[in-house]
Amino acid sequence: MIKLELADVGMRFGDVVALEGINLAVPRGSFVCVVGASGSGKSTLMSLVAGLTRPTSGEVRLDGYPVTMPGPDRGLVLQSGAVFPWRDVERNVGFGLELLPRLSKAERSERVLRYLEAVGLNEFRHALPKHLSGGQRQRVAIARALIVEPEVLLLDEPFGALDVQTKEDMQLLIRKVWRDTGTTVLMVTHDVEEAVFLGQRVVVLASRPGRVAADLSVPLGDHRDLSVKREDSFLALRAKIEDLVRAFHRTGGQGPRQVVAARSYTDSAARTRSAELSPPEPVEVTRPDSRT
Repeated sequence: MIKLELADVGMRFGDVVALEGINLAVPRGSFVCVVGASGSGKSTLMSLVAGLTRPTSGEVRLDGYPVTMPGPDRGLVLQSGAVFPWRDVERNVGFGLELLPRLSKAERSERVLRYLEAVGLNEFRHALPKHLSGGQRQRVAIARALIVEPEVLLLDEPFGALDVQTKEDMQLLIRKVWRDTGTTVLMVTHDVEEAVFLGQRVVVLASRPGRVAADLSVPLGDHRDLSVKREDSFLALRAKIEDLVRAFHRTGGQGPRQVVAARSYTDSAARTRSAELSPPEPVEVTRPDSRT
């Protein structure tokens, strides 16, 4: 069942076309990563899905209904973490619950403790953000996004500013949260290795303007640990996607004369999270003759 859909979405800023003809379907409970070079419109796409801006053409839909504004059905985590410096960890995490008056004080307290435990921050519950590491602040931001139990978790380059070890710890955490909660996850990242490790699918955006250039399955199973990053299948898929990102960026979005891409999921977007995705099939992408 399709949870989130972008139907022929375009976005212009004056004369600049940031996105054009984006078609993307995200099944319920799936984990989809979007990669692309700078200028491919990754963050613009995320802003549209979050409802912070509206597309100039096409439509973003959640459960078939148009997205017109932000809402508690979508939790957003940014690269900066954006925690409140004057609130301790407990009150930062519980902020979203203040907008849910149906919950009693006891229910709010129980939920805060549950999500603090989920991200490993119980012992820091009374600490202010200035006393936390960058990874700990990101854990606060993730818990705050999850505590309202959104239907879709949106991750916009959430680990880009972290060191390698902390980044890998956070990658393991977000995979655990996804498996435990069944939340639909859409993530944009410039880190191809991260996208292959986390995602069930990796969508590559071409640049100038941003549009879907390739949609690849990640046939590595849903239960992964960091050791998978050393496997030949992982390394080969990472290299293929890195080549695609470079090729579609270098050629102004037209792509190389011949690349190996993967099966598009546009026509099979209703695949469920539990389905095993089959290996990619070769597809020839032909660059238009520049003389015409």
